[in-house]
Amino acid sequence: MKRTIITMDEYGRVAVPSDTANVWMSEMELVRLFDVIAPTLRAAIRAVYKSEVLQPYDVEKCMRLPNGYYAATYALPMVVALAFRINTPNAARVRNVLLERLCLRKDRQMLWLSLGNSTTCKC
Repeated sequence: MKRTIITMDEYGRVAVPSDTANVWMSEMELVRLFDVIAPTLRAAIRAVYKSEVLQPYDVEKCMRLPNGYYAATYALPMVVALAFRINTPNAARVRNVLLERLCLRKDRQMLWLSLGNSTTCKC
């Protein structure tokens, strides 16, 4: 499985990959991203599932590690839900970046007009 992750450098700059469909993050990657301890992260994940905002079969997959063990990975919708659920400075940075990307997105639309060889409509 080809996957990408959301990262934060030592200066607090958040890098969200452009291919959001392949964002799958493990528990330890989320712990580092949001700067929380694992029990806090697990409690937030349980709260998201309990509120039925997301379902485990939609946002959770098991990934095989090189040592033969398995680790749970979470999709982008869970990362976004956790960013709004967890209250840390790093989670606030992730929230801000996600909102900026969403709100400042400018979709370009093109309208093609053909001025030559037009046929008249005889309605």
